Amino acid sequence: MFQLSIIKDTVAVHPSQFGLSPEQAITNELNKKYANRVLHDVGLCICVFDLAEVGEGKVRYGDGCLWYKVVFRLTVFRPFASEVIIAKVKSSDEDGVRLTVGFFDDIYVPLVYLPEPTAFDPKERAHFWLPGSEATSSHELLDSPLTDRMYIDAGDVVRVRVESDEFHDDEPGPPKAHEGVQQIIENRRSPYTIACSMSEQGLGPISWWKNAGVETMEEG
Repeated sequence: MFQLSIIKDTVAVHPSQFGLSPEQAITNELNKKYANRVLHDVGLCICVFDLAEVGEGKVRYGDGCLWYKVVFRLTVFRPFASEVIIAKVKSSDEDGVRLTVGFFDDIYVPLVYLPEPTAFDPKERAHFWLPGSEATSSHELLDSPLTDRMYIDAGDVVRVRVESDEFHDDEPGPPKAHEGVQQIIENRRSPYTIACSMSEQGLGPISWWKNAGVETMEEG
């Protein structure tokens, strides 16, 4: 789920930070710059892990700061494909389920990766699984008894498998006269999204499977 990435940068240390050791001051400035930021094709930056190389601090005319060329390792959040992670259901709609891990909310389970057969209940605003059913249409599934449905509710802790991730670099240009600024804001995508699956046995809400091991032992 977490990886270390090697980054090169030039960082300025303000005179107000001269009382700290250079390493601490540099780390503080790097964390201000990178923490909670998405780097394209790298991941969501968490914090500086350590400094690998630190050049000599140099003063540039006019600002009084010490500038350092540094190479450092950055802790980033980027689960690898096929990794199984634990998350919590944030919301659901007709297109699938949105998950969160607390510090990152752009994790999605599209319809194609939900267990079959599944339908979306518009009244509950949640998807449900109907195990063992031969129903193929949403209408048939929505006619099923409520007691037979296994809902994926907001707040459920779920186990999912990472299928893919995608980075988006949407830098809006000047708005056209007939579009306006609001439309451009609405069309902007999250800079980093993760697609996951809960279509395999053992995936989905943990509550679905918590007694599975006990039942298997009893059957054996």
